[in-house]
Amino acid sequence: MTVKYAAGLPTVGEFGDVRKLVELGVSAERSGWDGVHLWDHLLYHDATWPVTNSVVAASAIAAATERVRIILTVVLPRRQAQDVAQESAALDALSGGRLTLVPIIGSVDREFTDFGLDASLRGRLTALEDRIRRMHELWEQWGTPRIPIWGGGMWPNQAGLRRAARHEGAMPIFRNQRERNVPVEEFAQVVDFVRAEGAGEGFDLVLEGATEPATAVELTRPYGERGLTWWIEALGYWRGGAGFAEERIRRGPAAV
Repeated sequence: MTVKYAAGLPTVGEFGDVRKLVELGVSAERSGWDGVHLWDHLLYHDATWPVTNSVVAASAIAAATERVRIILTVVLPRRQAQDVAQESAALDALSGGRLTLVPIIGSVDREFTDFGLDASLRGRLTALEDRIRRMHELWEQWGTPRIPIWGGGMWPNQAGLRRAARHEGAMPIFRNQRERNVPVEEFAQVVDFVRAEGAGEGFDLVLEGATEPATAVELTRPYGERGLTWWIEALGYWRGGAGFAEERIRRGPAAV
């Protein structure tokens, strides 16, 4: 199976500058990447770090590119379904149908509590389900083409990935994922699970990790043999910051 490669970009710290994200997104297209993945935050664990708006960044990248897929994370429980539905419909049209959404429950409680929102896990899970359903209703009502959704979930917890199997893809996360590439066998367990839950033909299976161009194809091939369709190259601050990201993107996803 052919694996596609996306540059994974934070929107905080050194990356909390919309102009820098657009520069990196344009470079990704020029350098042969298949997609650009953006985080979504209002605040971050370090209160001194700048945080930029991922929807604005995604829109600017979409307007400045022609080919790369825009993979946009959305912390949906702290947003209104009608706003996200309208923004994503407009962004999908702007990009010529290149948008994929990754709606999640969020990982920073302060992004809820500081603004008077319910930070309970139960409340966020309920809101996630309800707002995805409402977004689909609105897209259908407006005649908007169906925008692919990749569901997330921390493996081996099953609830999030069970929900993902009802959509167009799954982007699982794993413990200590920034410190190591996930073993192929562990990823394969997720593949087997979502397929058993009904994920069908054309379903995307997505994994974040770290490669170097010279060995990227060799490293990702075993995942592709187990069903991987997208590899997200983690280019966060833990790998060397914006300078490293610029260089890694410029070198392309894999050596030709």
